[in-house]
Amino acid sequence: ILFLLLLLMALAIVLAIFGLVIASVFRQFPSAIFPCLVQIPLAVAIGIWFHRRGAGIIWPSVFVLGLMYLSVVFGDVGWLHSFNQALAGWSNFTWVIALLAYCYVASVLPVWLLLQPRDFINSLQLLSVLGLLVVGMIVAAIFGGAPMQEGGARPALEISAPMVNWSPQGAPAIFPFLFITVACGAISGFHCLVSSGTSSKQLRSEPDARFVGYGSMLTEGFLAVMVILVCSAALGLGVAGPGGAILSGDAAWASRYSQWSAGLGPLVANFVDGSANLLKSFGISAGVAVALMGVFVASFAATTLDTACRLQRYVVQELAHVCRETGAGRLPLIAPLLAIFTNAHGATFLAVASAAALAAIPPAGQEWAWGNLGKGGMLLWPLFGATNQLLAGLSFLVISFFLWRRNVPVWFFVLPAIFMLVMPMWAMLWQTFIGDPGNPAWWSQGNALLVAIALATCLLEIWMIIEAIRLFPKVRGILETDRPIATS
Repeated sequence: ILFLLLLLMALAIVLAIFGLVIASVFRQFPSAIFPCLVQIPLAVAIGIWFHRRGAGIIWPSVFVLGLMYLSVVFGDVGWLHSFNQALAGWSNFTWVIALLAYCYVASVLPVWLLLQPRDFINSLQLLSVLGLLVVGMIVAAIFGGAPMQEGGARPALEISAPMVNWSPQGAPAIFPFLFITVACGAISGFHCLVSSGTSSKQLRSEPDARFVGYGSMLTEGFLAVMVILVCSAALGLGVAGPGGAILSGDAAWASRYSQWSAGLGPLVANFVDGSANLLKSFGISAGVAVALMGVFVASFAATTLDTACRLQRYVVQELAHVCRETGAGRLPLIAPLLAIFTNAHGATFLAVASAAALAAIPPAGQEWAWGNLGKGGMLLWPLFGATNQLLAGLSFLVISFFLWRRNVPVWFFVLPAIFMLVMPMWAMLWQTFIGDPGNPAWWSQGNALLVAIALATCLLEIWMIIEAIRLFPKVRGILETDRPIATS
């Protein structure tokens, strides 16, 4: 139950945050809206095609990827431009509601109809865009980036970020925050949830898990390296600075990273602009390059969003099943609610409703007006990295117990488990009570929501660790008892 409660909190944060991330991308880069929306009917069509025909995957993949790129190139032309601009005018919270409504539908439909083919399209897009970025990096490194003005020289691709900066404005302490900021590209607790909640239900055979699971982490690690290169070097090929002036080199980087806490929206824009610079270096137009990278970021986040919603549905159903097996299942007022939440629709509704409630937070000191809803929800972003890494540590703990029960050596799992349990909790407690000059502690800011979530997460983690220490000597060689869980 403790582990499920932690998952419930972590996934609620993931749903709220990634809904706001996609909303931010759409509002900043309207040309990404239509290509992302058109993925949905394309996914349904390819899902029905594969399910009914059982045909080969190569030519449908090429066809769908071609349509996807055509939607990027021509998705902001004519009346589509007005369409994109109109939707970009929606508030953050309006977009969150629309995205969570989509997640509800994707979660209750058969996985082959929408979620699986849409993720398949996104995986093709991810790999092809990464290939384009590598080409752009090579071209820019050899020949320079695209001229910043017609007839101008091609700027050299160089590291614009300072090699050493001992006191960046507003930056937290290296320990433990370095491991929180880079860990998503190295070890991700969310990947552990995906592997057990959705990947395992779609694999042809168990040996395929190594290629799919480990391969996905290698791919994300490669993406993390590309992000570092884009934001530290490609951004210097030319970006719009204050007043619309085009800046390059150190000036470009300094204008975008003048302080540590620049906000999530501007940081996403930095990656989009830097990546677009690489695409422009080998002839892709600026408009198409920005649209393509906007679609890339929004689609990548949407993959996390709809998968997290289905995982949250499983967690809610599993918790409801566990409670029904206890005394709570016999209480007159509780039993009907548990029956509702064991149902796919009831569990999914609770998943999206809790995420919407978290995302709806207005900025501190502002009223609960529709236009303000969702703006303060971005405050949850600092919790995402820590909870993600905490889930990785707990996954290590679960695997250690699994092996320990089977008399398999576990020291090589226990050591990283301790590291990944200590760092996230250290970061959360530091941010809650100590803070930094540029980023005061949540307690001193009076941010009750972040304090409550951080403390509840840490208490649940401590409770799990105590239970693990208590049970560890008793379970060696004793296998688990099986019981049914939500699988539909």
